[in-house]
Amino acid sequence: MIIVIGAGLGGCACALALHHQGFDVVVYEKLRHFKRLGDSLGLGENALKLLRRWGGQRLYDRLTEIGNQAPDMQIRRWSDGKILAQQPLMDRAGYIGHRGDYREVFLQAVRHAGVGILMGHEVVAFDESKPSITLADGQEVPADVVVGADGIKSRARELVLGFKDHPRSSGYSCFRAYFPGVPLKQDPLCRDLTDHDCVNIWIGDDTHVVQNTLRGGEEFNWILTRKLSHEKDMEITESWFQEGDLEEVWKCIEGLDPRMVAAIKKTPSDKVLDWKICYRDPLPTWVSKSHKIVLLGDSCHLHLPTSAQGASQATESAAVLAICLNFAGRDNIPFATRTYEKLRFARTRQSQTNGEDVRDRWHNALRLVNEGKEIDPESVKMRNRPLYAFDAEADTLQRWHTVSSQVAEELRVGEITPLFHVGAKAAVRS
Repeated sequence: MIIVIGAGLGGCACALALHHQGFDVVVYEKLRHFKRLGDSLGLGENALKLLRRWGGQRLYDRLTEIGNQAPDMQIRRWSDGKILAQQPLMDRAGYIGHRGDYREVFLQAVRHAGVGILMGHEVVAFDESKPSITLADGQEVPADVVVGADGIKSRARELVLGFKDHPRSSGYSCFRAYFPGVPLKQDPLCRDLTDHDCVNIWIGDDTHVVQNTLRGGEEFNWILTRKLSHEKDMEITESWFQEGDLEEVWKCIEGLDPRMVAAIKKTPSDKVLDWKICYRDPLPTWVSKSHKIVLLGDSCHLHLPTSAQGASQATESAAVLAICLNFAGRDNIPFATRTYEKLRFARTRQSQTNGEDVRDRWHNALRLVNEGKEIDPESVKMRNRPLYAFDAEADTLQRWHTVSSQVAEELRVGEITPLFHVGAKAAVRS
C-alpha cells in the first residue's frame, strides 16, 4: 500500500501514475472539500501526454477543453501595448486554465480509477521506520511508502530534511486577480481583451503583467509581478490568499497601456490577492533517512509563476516515481526512491531556471529600447518548447540502468550523494 498525502494536482497525478503501474494507493487530504479558489495555471504537453496514458483520451480532452483556446500569445511594450513578439501559446504554458477546474477533473479521474481519496484527514505525524502516518484523530496508518505531495508548507519535507525549512523572499511580489469578465466587455478600452480567449504579457522595467481570458472572455485573470524595492516589502507571509490593496496596485501600473489599466481598475477589490513570492534553495534530498518517505511536486521542487511548469513537473515526477517503485519491487524501496530523486533533480532544476530566466529577460528588455536599440523578438520569448517533447516515462526507461547502478553502489557503501550541497549558490530562486 502506498499513501499519498495531498489531493492537489501533484498528489492526484501521483495516485494516477501509481495506479497505472498496478499499485494499491490511497490519498489523504486535510481539507474536507475544495473550493474553486486561485486563478490560472498551465498544463504542458509533457504532462498531458502522461495523463492521457493513465486516464485515456477522455481525460485528455476534458483537460484541454478547460484551457485557454487562443492560438498565440503577445508580448507587449509596457507603455502602449506595442507587440514586441508573438509566439504560439503552447510554447508558453500549454493550456492555461483555472486551477480549481483542473483540480476537479484530476479528482474525478482518480476516483474513476477506483483510488480512494479520504478528505478531511489531516496528517500530523510520521513514523519513517515503519513507515506510517498518524492522523489528527490519533489513528496510525501503515504503508510501504509514503509520498509527501503536501505542497509548499509540507510537513513531510520537514521530516525528510530533519529541520524546519523556512521560506525566504525572492525579492518579487505578485498581485493577482480572477473575476468575471462581463463588466469589462462594456468598456471600449477593454473590449479587445474580453471578446475572445487571449493571452497578453506587458513587460516593463522590473515588472510585468500577464493577462488571460477564459470561456471566450467570460472570466478574466491578471497577474502583476514586480520587484520589491524596500526591505519592509520583503517581509513574507507564505500564503496564496493574502488580501491585496488595489490602491497599491494602481501605483505599480503607472504608465501602463491604458487598455490594461482600465481592466485593472475595474477589478473588484475583494478579488485582489497579494502574493509575496517565496523561494527555497534546492533540497539536498527528497527522501527520508529510512528511504521510505519521499517528496513530490511543490514540497520539493517549487516553481516560479513564470516557469508555467509547476503542475507539469509534478506530473512528470509522479510518472518517474511510479516506474521506479515498479522496477525495484516492494522489497527494495530504498533503491526505488533514491533512483527517483536522481532521475528527477536535474530536470526540475532546468524547468525552475527557465522561470527565472524569462522573468529577468522581460524585466530588462526595455532598457535596450531606452538605449535606442531594437528589441530582438527572440530575446523576450518564452523557451519552454524543449520541455514539451520530453517523455518522463521513456526517459526513465532509457536511463534506469545507469542511474540505478549508481544508486545501488551508494546504498552498498552507505554514502548517498546529495542532490544539492547546502551552502552552494542556487541558480534559481523558486
